[in-house]
Amino acid sequence: MKHPFRFIAIVCLAQIFAVTGMMYFPALLTDFQAEWSLSNTEAGWINGIYYGGYAVTVPFLVSLTDRVDPRRVYIAASLLGAVSMFGFGLFAEGTWSAGFFRLLSGISLAGTYMPGLRALSDRMAGALQSRAVTFYTAASGVGTAASVFAVGELAAWLDWRWVAMLMGLGPVIAVAIFATWVPRGTPDRPPAPDRPAIWDFRPAFRNRRAVGYTLAYGVHAWELFGFRNWVVAFLVFSATLQPGGELPIAPHIVATLALLVGLPASVLGNEGSLRWGRRRAIAIYMISAGVLGCVIGFTASLPFLVVSALCLIYGFGVMTESGSITSGLVAAAREGQQGMTMAVHSFFGYSMGFLAPLAFGVILDVAGGGLAAWGFAFAAMGLVAMTGPVLLRRFGSAEENP
Repeated sequence: MKHPFRFIAIVCLAQIFAVTGMMYFPALLTDFQAEWSLSNTEAGWINGIYYGGYAVTVPFLVSLTDRVDPRRVYIAASLLGAVSMFGFGLFAEGTWSAGFFRLLSGISLAGTYMPGLRALSDRMAGALQSRAVTFYTAASGVGTAASVFAVGELAAWLDWRWVAMLMGLGPVIAVAIFATWVPRGTPDRPPAPDRPAIWDFRPAFRNRRAVGYTLAYGVHAWELFGFRNWVVAFLVFSATLQPGGELPIAPHIVATLALLVGLPASVLGNEGSLRWGRRRAIAIYMISAGVLGCVIGFTASLPFLVVSALCLIYGFGVMTESGSITSGLVAAAREGQQGMTMAVHSFFGYSMGFLAPLAFGVILDVAGGGLAAWGFAFAAMGLVAMTGPVLLRRFGSAEENP
């Protein structure tokens, strides 16, 4: 490729636009609860079904890229993402209709994130490929944070239906970028006539080291997506406890920053794993973040700047193990099984991403929705995440860097 860095930038830009609708509902969660009289459980279900859509389709769509051009999968999925956002803006009226369109959005993510990464990595090699993957992952994180920011800013001026349809323009732009700048075809892909069936993931489950990282990723995703999907609502709740009612910074701005700090956190966390050993570093990260998770919900009545700072620290903490877990999985995957191993990894992680926001909402409802309820809900996220080091040790190998 003549201009690899320009190509990397183009694919990364497309992915930022592809996920513009990702945080649409979480960013406006409290508004929807008020307008539709949603319980916390119903709100958690709508949040979680997005990741459920991802989880049930990603194994098929990732495996499909071994057989068809990832460009075709990406474009079709981006169009589905646009349809889901336009549909939400035009037709969503409550729990079930909103859940349906969020499900479609999650399926769209499954068809863009990993197939986009495949379209990029197929055209890179060596150290350049590693950097391309890092930039692409960071771009997706930037897109997630930008989604919160854009929705929060637009909602101050426009009705939520118009905001949804404007967010639907992002995937349309992603389609235009991909169709114009990403070439057709799958260069340098070796033939694999003896591949297992597209739904046969048994070899991945026989790899104990990979299973350990997959399980650790699952409990990491439980904490991460529980936090991401409820952080704006938590900050809004904290705002109601502040004397005077005026805030030094808007909740959606704090949430945007809490997502952005995850980008350097993942990079720095991976550097720490190289220094201290991967499993040891992951244990430190997951236990530290889990401990903070056990207490942060109880701090909502503190001054808003203190609560905001704690959310930034927590947002940093929950992402420190992300890069280390993913790099550990890649290292553990056996030759010829990387695709199916990543598919299982993604399925389990996003299945937990479906359950965590729902469980968070259930706990809020059962515990009464007050300060203690928020404390218990966050603690449930942190306690589960702290099982990650145990799972890694249970499935670890003596041959692996501890």
